[in-house]
Amino acid sequence: MRARVFITPKQGVLDPQGKAVEHSLHALGFAEARDVRIGKYVELTLEGGDREQNRQLTDEMCRKLLANGVIEDYRFELEE
Repeated sequence: MRARVFITPKQGVLDPQGKAVEHSLHALGFAEARDVRIGKYVELTLEGGDREQNRQLTDEMCRKLLANGVIEDYRFELEE
């Protein structure tokens, strides 16, 4: 089973990389771009287990290592 994990800064947390990209987009003429947030994408394969076990395993990996719960939110998708 394939897990796709999306990690983003929590709302209210300073995101200097996102601000820099937003500023650059404006400089390039894309004035419509607002609230740019830069995050992380992690993709991994899980061997064995059923869907519920893999959901729990992926959530645990996110909480323990992949995302910093203090400043980041995460969500994930599982695919057969």
